Amino acid sequence: MGRGGARRGDPHRVSKRPNILWICTDQQRWDTIRRLGNPHIRTPAQDGLAERGTAFRRAYTQSPICTPSRASMLTGRYPASHHVYRNGNAFFPPNEVLVTRILADHGYDCGLVGKLHLSAAKHHEKRTDDGYRVFHWNHHPTPDAARGDAYEHWLRHEKKVDPQALYRDKGAFVGAGVPAEYHQSTWCAEMAIRFITDRRDGPWCLSLNFFDPHAPFDAPPEALARVDAATLPLPLWRPSDAERWRDFEGVDQQQKKPVDPTIRRNAAPAPPPKERDHDKVASHVPEDYDALQVKANYYAMIEHLDVQVARILAALRDSGQEEDTLVLFHSDHGELLGDHGLVLKGCRFFEGLVHVPMLWRWPGRVQAGLESDALVELVDIAPTLLEAAGIAVPWQMQGRSLLPILEGRADPHVHKAHVVCEFKDSIGGHSDHSHGSMVFDGRWKSVVYHGHAKGEIFDHASDPGEFDNLWDDAALRADRLKAHLDALAATISAGPPRSALY
Repeated sequence: MGRGGARRGDPHRVSKRPNILWICTDQQRWDTIRRLGNPHIRTPAQDGLAERGTAFRRAYTQSPICTPSRASMLTGRYPASHHVYRNGNAFFPPNEVLVTRILADHGYDCGLVGKLHLSAAKHHEKRTDDGYRVFHWNHHPTPDAARGDAYEHWLRHEKKVDPQALYRDKGAFVGAGVPAEYHQSTWCAEMAIRFITDRRDGPWCLSLNFFDPHAPFDAPPEALARVDAATLPLPLWRPSDAERWRDFEGVDQQQKKPVDPTIRRNAAPAPPPKERDHDKVASHVPEDYDALQVKANYYAMIEHLDVQVARILAALRDSGQEEDTLVLFHSDHGELLGDHGLVLKGCRFFEGLVHVPMLWRWPGRVQAGLESDALVELVDIAPTLLEAAGIAVPWQMQGRSLLPILEGRADPHVHKAHVVCEFKDSIGGHSDHSHGSMVFDGRWKSVVYHGHAKGEIFDHASDPGEFDNLWDDAALRADRLKAHLDALAATISAGPPRSALY
């Protein structure tokens, strides 16, 4: 179907609470799905979700960093209200209510496979009241220590391999990872299939949180062999990118200084450290990386992940549950992937980092083939799931349900006037403790680095690559900052609902 969409939900269909297959990848950019415009990647499972469901082409995260983003999507609230801004926070606020807890309280059998990352999770993660009966937790695949998590248990006891030995010669920032048979994405798929094919009487919700395509860039060798770096387009780059970083060199960013991605480098992968530390490998950017090798590995990670999604969707179909299951596919945030000379993430708000894929499918209810240009956010997920399940949306949720668009009851290209994204001291090990905020209305993007003199204003009508910073236009800056302040202020909760006039 075309961009206008097609099949509308049958208003006479008997209402039934759907199962929910909620797939969240980690650090996947918006422009990594073949059907939605990228001819250099093979994503048949994601293409199929878009073909048989609705794709939101302008979905944005609430933070370019994992924990605050995941807190927003699970609570339906902005960081300014749930106050979870940092990776590595000691605990998740006990007063914040997760949508999975609400679903469980209304009879859903809830399970988790993969990441959660609502609080510090290096070797284990302190759970909040999350509602998950099944908890197959794995924060990241690399066994830095004998954590004994669910992925390591699977490797050791089902695959009969030693996790430490399996990963011993791995650990480069860019390079081949473990074979597909033992890959964390493969494990995610196997655990997901077991959960969704369990016998049960009521509906279920599975939070399936793949680690890929998060750095380090270590796709299975089988997947990596199918991607030729030389055939891929170069990242966004102009020579001016080499200089404008100086305006923001004091702002937290995992890569401090840009690298010209047009220069091909053939540096040999660095040997893995004797004492591995996954977080250091994943966030330390070598000076001699090759941008196209990074992109090739990143694409291979997504392609392998897509194969696993296809397996899960096939199991859903073969178990007779496809018609009764709402499938959501999205990512927590993006990846710079060499654009403007930067990789990974931090307090920056370029499209590659804040713009994410979002696909919904529910046969007979969600419009098929619709590609919506509406501005939507991750905070909109929780209220959408609740409305689809026939559960009242709590007053504290700030997101707006997408179900009217999904079911053809609302204009498919209008949802919000703007989207908001924030970073506030979100990654450790940086002295600046940066606070940045972004507001994007579909044309104008304003970025304020609070406490810094310089900010950014981009006009997407003429500059979708975000090369020309218009911050120094005083009149434009005054206008955009007023709109920015209004949008940012609207993300702060007013607290409990009013029950009286005094």
